[in-house]
Amino acid sequence: MRIRTTALVAAIAALGLTTGCGAADMTKQASPFAGAQGSKTVTLSVQSWVGAQSNVAVAQYILEHQLGYRVDTVQVDEVPAWDALSQGRVDALLEDWGHPDQEKRYVEDKKTIADAGELGVTGHIGWFVPTYLAEQHPDITDWRNLDKYASLFRTAESGGKGQLMDGSPSYVTNDKALVANLKLDYQVVFAGSEAAQITQMKQFAKEKKPFLTYWYTPQWLSEKVPMTEVKLPPYKEGCDADPAKVACAYPHTPLKKFLNARFARSGGKAAAFLKKFRWTTEDQNEVSLMIADQKLSPQDAARKWVDGHPEVWKRWLS
Repeated sequence: MRIRTTALVAAIAALGLTTGCGAADMTKQASPFAGAQGSKTVTLSVQSWVGAQSNVAVAQYILEHQLGYRVDTVQVDEVPAWDALSQGRVDALLEDWGHPDQEKRYVEDKKTIADAGELGVTGHIGWFVPTYLAEQHPDITDWRNLDKYASLFRTAESGGKGQLMDGSPSYVTNDKALVANLKLDYQVVFAGSEAAQITQMKQFAKEKKPFLTYWYTPQWLSEKVPMTEVKLPPYKEGCDADPAKVACAYPHTPLKKFLNARFARSGGKAAAFLKKFRWTTEDQNEVSLMIADQKLSPQDAARKWVDGHPEVWKRWLS
């Protein structure tokens, strides 16, 4: 959920967007508004995790209500989103967790995608345990002690080993390689989607049960279920270059935006606005909590945030 090493996780159910681990690949489906002659339309790629959906909801609201555009949204998985962006099926990708191969291919070589700057949010993936467990067993936050506690994490799905819970198998993750290369007595078990993973984590937390999970920040659930990161071998530039040999932590990644190159050049006020769109982790989490926890629609959450933060978004229009 999304870095050379990562990525994030699948969908929050009950959103007003087409989301979910089992959602069809939309890269073959162009926006119904794409190429409409003379119309002011923008097509935004929607990633399936709620933070990315928050970006799109707020951008869509401002494009429609402040700039007079008609906005279409299309859900595309992380790597296919780059193909869709290059081909003009979508105009903008607002949260990328770092795909250097695609960036080199499309931004540097083909020049069909343009770098639109940083989102303002820094993403990080790692292994986490609930803070209540870390307080009971302080040494559990060092990966070298994980085997000592493997029995705590056994489940029916982990085959007698400790369970390392991942979210969606559709995202890039180093976890299987990390377990193998660090020689840990664990089995990676996919919940299937971000929504399913969150459901399991909330249930474990309600019962104060131990769990070890692939997780990431920023993420709204961390405000509801405090999490403590397990320290993996430190990240060094290039330590994740060979996916089969990864034995280091995930990096901290400034999340970036990308535009279709033609749209970046001729997209007028919409393109200029999306280049300036930049907010904080706190801003994103505020909207994400409204969507995922308070069950507001993305549109209502965006309107509420926009009404409360004119000093932020008006800078994006100047």
